[in-house]
Amino acid sequence: MGIAFDYAPERPEHIDAILNGLDRYNPETTTVFQDYVTQQCEDRSYDCYANLALLKLYQFNPHLLRDEPVTNILTKSLTVFPSPDFSLCLHLLPSYILSPPSSSNNPSSNPTPGDAPLSEAVQKLTILNNLLSGAKYREFWQTLDKDDLYADLIADVGGFEELMRVRIAVTVGQSCREVERGVLEGWLGLTGPPFEHFVREVCGWGVDDTRGTKGMVVIPINKENEAKGTVVKEEVKFEQFARVIRRAYEQPA
Repeated sequence: MGIAFDYAPERPEHIDAILNGLDRYNPETTTVFQDYVTQQCEDRSYDCYANLALLKLYQFNPHLLRDEPVTNILTKSLTVFPSPDFSLCLHLLPSYILSPPSSSNNPSSNPTPGDAPLSEAVQKLTILNNLLSGAKYREFWQTLDKDDLYADLIADVGGFEELMRVRIAVTVGQSCREVERGVLEGWLGLTGPPFEHFVREVCGWGVDDTRGTKGMVVIPINKENEAKGTVVKEEVKFEQFARVIRRAYEQPA
């Protein structure tokens, strides 16, 4: 049986009480949820259900919306890919944030201060999510490193790069048995001793330097990457076809 969507083992009791009561839609709880987002960024915990509740409050009370909690929620949701959390959060944001300011359908509208920076930040984070969804991990790290805005967006999320490498490694471990070292270095954004430490100590994988130009990373067999033949066996008795055969010989009324 899978884990419930609203389950978060690190969730404090007062947050759980709000989520399971009428105060979940009370605008006064907005600051409580915002502080909880900050806590998640600091201690590397994650609570998608509570984060969605905050975004829902922003949806009902646009005047309470704050840029930093929104970008932190989206950035945290990237750390649990390939789950759909980023898309879930994205669809609770107002349309004027999802569209670049230059493509607004109403040029005469005057958004509140901070709308343009938030829209740009959301667009940047969406680019990262699209790269992760397309398994373009090398491009993900290149994009992350080439723009100073990304450094600002991930600054509040403790251990963001390490969390991303762990998620990428989990995905690779589910689909591969061997990977060229040069390829995996690009996927993880690491080279040299840091790469070897992560692969050996964090992932528990092996590195065979005698194979290929740079060596091969060997991933142990697990239930996801093990190739197994599927044999479908059906037992159909002749008696089960008796009615079908009988109808074939019956004369139409």
